[in-house]
Amino acid sequence: MPHWSVYTGSNEPHDGIDDLPAPPPWRAFDGGPALPPPHDADDATAVSPDRVHRAKSYVATPESVRLVNAALCLRRPLLVTGPPGTGKSSLAYAVARELRLGPVLRWNITSRSALADGLYQYDPLSRLYAAREGQDRRDRPDGSGRSAAEVEDHLRLGPLGTALLPYDRPRALLVDEIDKSDLDLPNDLLNVLEEGQYEIPELVRAARHSGGGAAEVLADGTDTPVTVRRGRVRCRAFPFVVLTSNGEREFPPAFLRRCVRLKLRRPDREQLTDIVRAHLDTPDGHADRLISRFLERASGGELATDQLLNALYLTGVAGLDADSRDDLAEQLMPYLSSTADGDGF
Repeated sequence: MPHWSVYTGSNEPHDGIDDLPAPPPWRAFDGGPALPPPHDADDATAVSPDRVHRAKSYVATPESVRLVNAALCLRRPLLVTGPPGTGKSSLAYAVARELRLGPVLRWNITSRSALADGLYQYDPLSRLYAAREGQDRRDRPDGSGRSAAEVEDHLRLGPLGTALLPYDRPRALLVDEIDKSDLDLPNDLLNVLEEGQYEIPELVRAARHSGGGAAEVLADGTDTPVTVRRGRVRCRAFPFVVLTSNGEREFPPAFLRRCVRLKLRRPDREQLTDIVRAHLDTPDGHADRLISRFLERASGGELATDQLLNALYLTGVAGLDADSRDDLAEQLMPYLSSTADGDGF
């Protein structure tokens, strides 16, 4: 019998996702034809040193492991909230690496983001120009030359639209800082994430007028086209969706009940030591002292873990004496809020 806990937090890649239990009947999807899972090499950004390090060095808590597995089994998005610097975004990369889900699809949210931005981008002006330039090509006596004015030539799937393609394995999708979005975006996401499908009206119209059924469209993060039939996309394996929030706003109840919710808290001393060890090797005496000071200061204002890592790294390579290292570390760890910082090392 498949075991529901496929993600372990060990950072060791494996194929445990193949043992994921069948979805609940109300979360079963049947999109097709099935697409093979992509390789990391298909997206150059997926193998960049910063993303690889982020995935390999993530330190998962027992609670995060448990709720990641709950989201995977229930085929529900994972809403991750917490202060800045607690590893909300890195969690998506760590899960994708361990479970071999392929490159992480990333959608960075701003106040201007709309649902259509995540699904696909279509450029009607470039199509118009291509239609004008391609007229001579179509008029050649031998009929050679393909028109560049086809709809699919000017359309690319976005990160959300790509994640909902009918892949054999779930894709990992990071929707970063959704609390920065317009008030309507969470509600707009409800239907797409609930149904696991969407339509591309431009391709639906093209299929109706031309009588054709298939279009070759570029997916996010790759120049390899995928087939979209009659303008409709439906997932096969529901993607592993991580929605991150700094907790700066409330979300509608209808949105929250469709998510598995994980709240990341400030790491304690043991967790901080593990994080430092994962990023910078075994902490020395100076690192232990700086961790203690970081925890003391964090009790009086908002600090992020990456500030500690920056301070440890720079003071370790700067070749300074002890007092100078402490002064530099303090300058690298100011409070993120307007809280007065009158203490010294």
